Amino acid sequence: MTECNRNSILFSNLGRRTVEARFDGGSLTSDAGALLLREADRRLGLTEALDAVIPDPRNQSLIVHRQLTLLRQRIYAIALGNEDLNDHQGLREDPLMQLATERGIKDDHPLASPPTLCRLENRIGRDTLVAMSRVLVENFIASHSAAPTELILDFDATDDAVHGNQVGRFFHGYYDQYCFLPLYVFGGDQMLVAYLRPSNIDASKHAWAILSLLVKRFRQAWPQVRIIFRGDSGFCRWRMLRWCERHDVKYIAGIAKNARLLKMAQGLMQQAAMQFQQSRQKQRLFGELSYQAQTWDQERRVIVKAEHSEQGENPRFVVTNLQGPGQTLYERTYCARGEMENRIKEQQLGLFADRTSCHDFEANQFRVLLSAAAYVLMELVRRVGLCGTELQEAQVGTIRLKLLKIGARLVQSVRRVVLHLASGYPLQELFEQVVLRLRQGVVASG
Repeated sequence: MTECNRNSILFSNLGRRTVEARFDGGSLTSDAGALLLREADRRLGLTEALDAVIPDPRNQSLIVHRQLTLLRQRIYAIALGNEDLNDHQGLREDPLMQLATERGIKDDHPLASPPTLCRLENRIGRDTLVAMSRVLVENFIASHSAAPTELILDFDATDDAVHGNQVGRFFHGYYDQYCFLPLYVFGGDQMLVAYLRPSNIDASKHAWAILSLLVKRFRQAWPQVRIIFRGDSGFCRWRMLRWCERHDVKYIAGIAKNARLLKMAQGLMQQAAMQFQQSRQKQRLFGELSYQAQTWDQERRVIVKAEHSEQGENPRFVVTNLQGPGQTLYERTYCARGEMENRIKEQQLGLFADRTSCHDFEANQFRVLLSAAAYVLMELVRRVGLCGTELQEAQVGTIRLKLLKIGARLVQSVRRVVLHLASGYPLQELFEQVVLRLRQGVVASG
């Protein structure tokens, strides 16, 4: 009879050999790539900057978990794919998570529990949320080693479905559900604003004020920078367009179809339809017109895209004060805003910004900003660590799967901590390259 340890788990034999498993491997982790987040954070100083603007009313002589450690624990966990506070009941014991937060590895002293993290979420006030939002903008500015010549600021709103009685949730007719209506602003792939809003508002609510604040700050940092506001038809409001014109801000925004616009573009649309009937190939024709809605203060340039295919006509209209051919502006400048929608998907789905299940509105806004901070770290890994590699355009879910969710055995002594990674890991060279790139310019701590 085969003798096995009483703690062994037996599987089917492999030929004449038994197959068994034991829970005696020592300090093991499935999140060895969390150290990439630590290096990204050390390079940016992101969690330290957030910690500096969040008041901590606790008696510092009596606390067990530093606020900075709590922030790192939550933000790194989100990046690693742990969306719920309950996940921290197990994560708090993970030696790699203890190492990544720089708390130190202590078997008898786990990281913060879910209730402790929940108390952090529910003590954040509005002034603190504003200060945290400024950190995102300052991080964007600091990421540029030289002043950019041009900035395109992408504005977009999305729905955040809710299933409880959270403060600020309302039924939205367009999305046909109870939800929040968060506003996001990106500069390229970098996040600038993650602003949670109730859904009983116009999609452009507060966008004008946020644009004004961003323009003012960027021109303080870069006086000569050319700024372009880009958004869909939900942000085409004449007062915002007039503000842009008065403050030397360029804009290109979608404009909703209406009977007058369609009538003005009728000739171009008929031409596209005729060419389709002749060629049976999709036709896209471009034209321009001067248009002034009844509520507008003046006429503005509108680019017309007259498209006709087997599905019928599909006209689109874009208002802009940019110079250049209409087709080029539409295809190369306006349509590029579609990339922002991919970034929002990463934020909402890949980094769980839609986990707004707290009752209080401020706590939910705090969660959105924690997800935004996780995005900033992941974006740095992609922009700096993965530039020029096969993963340079990978979404956060792919980066997490290939670089963060890595098994390892952790061995520590008085002088060092060693992670023993799998010999068969297929991305060894890439992993090492990312570490080296993230560590460039980072001063090692004593």
